[in-house]
Amino acid sequence: MEVRNILWQSKAGKTRKDDIHNYVEPDISVICDRDKLDEKGCHGAPDWVIEIVSPSSKRMDYVRKCTLYEETGVREYWIVDAKRQIVTVYDFEHKKEPKEYTFSEKVKAGIYGDLFVNFSELELG
Repeated sequence: MEVRNILWQSKAGKTRKDDIHNYVEPDISVICDRDKLDEKGCHGAPDWVIEIVSPSSKRMDYVRKCTLYEETGVREYWIVDAKRQIVTVYDFEHKKEPKEYTFSEKVKAGIYGDLFVNFSELELG
């Protein structure tokens, strides 16, 4: 699914122009507002994005995408690093500092009141 920078107002008050040549494709995205979706994908920021780190995507996930997601209104961003067995959670909605969890911990999805992910039960590359 594509996440394109189309014209919309983010929580930070910044506006992004439509840019069909520069976009990112999250590994996993959760969009709570069905009005943002059409046959071409998501128009506007997803509520929750999860990226699975690979050696070639590390800088992109931790720097470029993290900044982009925060600036464009993504509420929550997780970076899953299977090699280090760490999940880094960015709660942009509440402007909290990033928090790291090990795969042995259950990680709460901040955008839902009762959803936890137990990474020790998942098979990750």
